[in-house]
Amino acid sequence: MLRVTAIRFALICFALFLPRCLSAADAKPNFVIIFADDQGYGDLGCFGSTKIKTPNIDRMAAEGRRFTNFMVASPVCTPSRAALLTGCYPKRVGMHQHVLFPASTKGLNPTEHTIADHLKAQGYATACFGKWHLGHHPETLPQQNGFDTYLGIPYSNDMNHPDNKGKPRVPSDELWKNQESAITLWNTPLMENEKIVELPVDQRTVTRRYTDRAVEFIKANQDSPFFVYLPHSMPHIPLYVPEDAYDPDPQNAYTCVIEHIDAEVGRVMDTIRELDLADNTYVIYTSDNGPWLQFKNHGGSAGPLRAGKGTTFEGGQRVPCVMWGPGRIPAGTECDELVGTIDLLPTIAAITESPLAKDRKIDGMDVSGLLTGTWDQTPREEYLYYTSQGAIEGLRKGKWKLLVKKNRPPRNRPNAKVPPPEILLFDLSQDIGEQTNLASEKPELVASMRSRMEELDAEITANAREPWQK
Repeated sequence: MLRVTAIRFALICFALFLPRCLSAADAKPNFVIIFADDQGYGDLGCFGSTKIKTPNIDRMAAEGRRFTNFMVASPVCTPSRAALLTGCYPKRVGMHQHVLFPASTKGLNPTEHTIADHLKAQGYATACFGKWHLGHHPETLPQQNGFDTYLGIPYSNDMNHPDNKGKPRVPSDELWKNQESAITLWNTPLMENEKIVELPVDQRTVTRRYTDRAVEFIKANQDSPFFVYLPHSMPHIPLYVPEDAYDPDPQNAYTCVIEHIDAEVGRVMDTIRELDLADNTYVIYTSDNGPWLQFKNHGGSAGPLRAGKGTTFEGGQRVPCVMWGPGRIPAGTECDELVGTIDLLPTIAAITESPLAKDRKIDGMDVSGLLTGTWDQTPREEYLYYTSQGAIEGLRKGKWKLLVKKNRPPRNRPNAKVPPPEILLFDLSQDIGEQTNLASEKPELVASMRSRMEELDAEITANAREPWQK
């Protein structure tokens, strides 16, 4: 009798416990993408920085995987962000011609299919907290592009509402010394959903406030799948931090900002761990383009790479990337295979076992096997380089990189004969710093790569979709 009772009790417990097991096993994974602004390849401890201390992101790398050959699709803000969210080269979605300003009359077309759209259709709660820069008109804001909620600056933090006029002409060091200039000299707006809620926004607080909202959102949605897109406004100039993160020496301005971002990343990661969400959450940390080198101690470092923001050299478009997912992404590992932000949408679709719609072409590829370490090679053999103005300028093919840099007539002689393009060919497997031009030694390779570059660009141009226009 006792034995029968024990068996019945065990069966009842198993019946009660089984749905929970199945629920956990069937649960969709959460995703957090943290996107810094103008952070260089060499600006993290885990990517070689000796000056900037980033213990939280370094821990992510120790527990996850560094991607050392990770590319953005443009060396400037707007097109880079369009590419990340849509899985497309910016030209394919009409967002390739430099950045948007407060007077701009276009934006990301809400008919495009973003990461947020894709996950929201699967029942995810979706949020964007930070810099949007894909259009400030109501028709182009995050809620029209798959996000349930939004808080952030709609464009770069060096832009003024409503027409970008009245910006301070003050050296960066002086702005840093006078942290109150965030509200006394700038007129940059903070939006919540579709309304301006603070003008000017206190830029000293935005990194922390974005994080506050991200933490609140994760806690509120811990029992259902969520996607948090956290595109920080910093370290784009002007640089500001809260008082407790401030060093008055302007030589340390950039370091202060990155270390403050790292501390706020730590808060997000602590929240995920404390809520026991680590085993079912992917976190990706990367940057929208390379460092703004002309601002010196207010800009970052490209490490071993050539040049920075605004260029098609590696320093402009190869960015630091750390991906974290305990039990799924192997800890303490490195991947040097070619991957880009345009690959995130199809990769997330693969991870969630949710096929992308067939009604539109994208340029991204599923690289989920590189996250898990089950693939040794990337499916991506080619990558296009577009200038900050959206002109085709280069092609990566395997280890080879070709750049065709067109010359312009002198400013004071617009009718002068334009010199032929400068042709550059680099073997990135041996020359990550792009110092040795091999174009003259390999004319056949140059010709074939140039032809392929033009072919790929022609297809994108012919099939480009229109942005939203006012």
